[in-house]
Amino acid sequence: MKSLIQVMKIHFTYILLLCAMLSCKHKVASKKEKDIAETSKTTVKMRSNEQTPYFVASGTEPNWNLEIFSDLVVFKTPKDSIKLPHSEPVLAMDANVKLYKFSTEAHQINIQIVQKQCNNKMSEKERPYAVSVDLKKTTGREFKSMEGCGQYMTDYRLHDIWVLESLNGEKMTKADFIKEFPTIEINSSENSFMGFAGCNRIHGNLFFEKDLLRFTNIITTEMLCQPKNKEPEFLKALKNSVSYSIENNRLTLSNASGILIVFKKID
Repeated sequence: MKSLIQVMKIHFTYILLLCAMLSCKHKVASKKEKDIAETSKTTVKMRSNEQTPYFVASGTEPNWNLEIFSDLVVFKTPKDSIKLPHSEPVLAMDANVKLYKFSTEAHQINIQIVQKQCNNKMSEKERPYAVSVDLKKTTGREFKSMEGCGQYMTDYRLHDIWVLESLNGEKMTKADFIKEFPTIEINSSENSFMGFAGCNRIHGNLFFEKDLLRFTNIITTEMLCQPKNKEPEFLKALKNSVSYSIENNRLTLSNASGILIVFKKID
């Protein structure tokens, strides 16, 4: 009888150990599944961030493409696809020239962007920036140089109709503009705008780079305005703005001295 009891105890102990092992495996499997799920979320998030480059370029011999995002730089050729973390470029002092330098375990790459008209052989379209890329494998001795053209992608959120809300820190009233408040309609795909300055009709172009927005080539009609109309002050602020932000349906234009204009989005 004692032997039978001992055997039963041993079997019972084995069963407990087996249950414990299976439970551990289940926990490990659950943890792995959770890790995989988290990794998938991170990958999806990274991919979603990669949908809006602020600068794009392309070239030939060989065919290549460049996309610069706020957190990532992607360079592709028929043989390579290189992804690099974004870094701020070195700026030239006397011209609109930007130089990016990157190093990885496999490659060394230098990208130079120069503001000048450039004819893209691939699309036969002129672009406002000439781009040169020097690429070298870390095991190689010489850089391979490639030339192409590129452009900044104007913030799509600017594409709307905006009405003046405040000017040089002051809330606008009907006494400031007899007819109606200044309004501008921005076409981000064409880098142009048109509208009403408070007395005269206006139109012009946009100059856009990352974190930079200027209203250029502003042309107005020549109607005689009332002395108290603040159109001259509005036009001066519009010409002097160099940066922008968009938040809560407001477009804010600024320069180094502070906020110049706040527009409200027209629903």
